[in-house]
Amino acid sequence: MKTILIVEDSATTRALIRAVIDELGEYETVEAGSGFEALKMLPQQEYDLIVTDINMPDINGLELINFVRNNPRYNHLPIVIVSTERSEEDKKRGMALGATAYVTKPFKSSELQEIIKKTLVR
Repeated sequence: MKTILIVEDSATTRALIRAVIDELGEYETVEAGSGFEALKMLPQQEYDLIVTDINMPDINGLELINFVRNNPRYNHLPIVIVSTERSEEDKKRGMALGATAYVTKPFKSSELQEIIKKTLVR
């Protein structure tokens, strides 16, 4: 079973994303409440995908993506950004850092599910 790391500082949004992924019935999910927590969790387990917010305290999602892309151990991991930041500049910045996909909040469950499925079959 593939494992998805959800990185989001809002417990409510983390629960929503987890429920959306759980509906697929194909993936295990693990949650981190911040970018810093995610950095501590990365060496502890193998992940197949990271779903991250951008705006978080301490280490934000863009800093997390930058770390993952510059670390040979993790740079292969697909990353999906789920954010309230909707401007084209924000999307371009996230994609330029190496995100695989960008989803804006609020999102449709089916939209996030489709992106996750497509990302994990690559």
